[in-house]
Amino acid sequence: MLRLESVNFYGQLQHQHQYPILQDISLRVSPGDRLSIVGVSGAGKTSLLRLINRLSEPTSGKIYFKNQEYSQIPVIQLRQQVILVQQESKLLGMTVGEALAYPLILRGLPKQKIQEKVSYWQEQLQIPEQWLGRTEVQLAAGQRQLIAITRALVTEPQILLLDEPTSALDSPTSTHLISILTHLNQAHSSAILMVNRQIDLVQEFCTHLLHLQKGQLVANRPAAEIDWDQLATSLTQAKTQALGEWI
Repeated sequence: MLRLESVNFYGQLQHQHQYPILQDISLRVSPGDRLSIVGVSGAGKTSLLRLINRLSEPTSGKIYFKNQEYSQIPVIQLRQQVILVQQESKLLGMTVGEALAYPLILRGLPKQKIQEKVSYWQEQLQIPEQWLGRTEVQLAAGQRQLIAITRALVTEPQILLLDEPTSALDSPTSTHLISILTHLNQAHSSAILMVNRQIDLVQEFCTHLLHLQKGQLVANRPAAEIDWDQLATSLTQAKTQALGEWI
C-alpha cells in the first residue's frame, strides 16, 4: 500500500548548510498494519508523518502509494486517502458539528449519509451531544484532540497518520481510543501509523514498531519481536543523552 525507498529529508537554517532530519528511510506499510513510531524529541517522527502526507517533500528517495509514485498523485487526491492528524489541530472557525461534517461535504456525500457517518463516529468516540455546537475556544485541549481524530475517522481513510494522539487525553479515553483504532484497522483493512511516547499504549496498539534515532531507522520489527522493557530503557537513556547535549 505504502512504500518508502531510500528517503532522505534535509532542513536548512537561514544562511547555513543543510542538515539531515531523516536519513535513508526505507519501509513498507500493508493493509491492516498498525505501526507505532517511537524516538526522543528531534528523532524525525513528525517529519516522517509530514512526508507521508506530503506536507513536506523528500530531498531524495521516493515514496509510493499503491505502486504509484507520490509526485504523480494530485496532493488533494492523496490527502483524501492518507490523512494526518497533527498534535495541535484546528477547527478552522467551525463548530464541532460543522467540523465533523466538513470533510464529507467536500467529498460530495448526500446530507443523510453525512449525518449517518457523523452520528456513528460521534457514538464510537463518545462525543457528547452538547459539544456539537461548541467552537474551538470552548473546548479543552483533550477535547480538541478527540474531535480532530473523530474528524479524520469519519472519512475512513486508507492510511491514518496520528501524531501523539493521546498526549492530552486522560487514561480511560486513551485506552478507549486505542481500542477504536484497532477495530477500525481490522474492519476496514486500513493502515495506521502512530507517533506515541506512551510505551504501554504503543505495546497495546501496534503490530509493527519503527524506532527512529537522530533521523535514522534503528529498528523496524514486528511487535512480537520487541523487548518492551529494553525499548523503554533505551528511550530513557537516549532522552537523558539528548538533554545532556543541550546543557
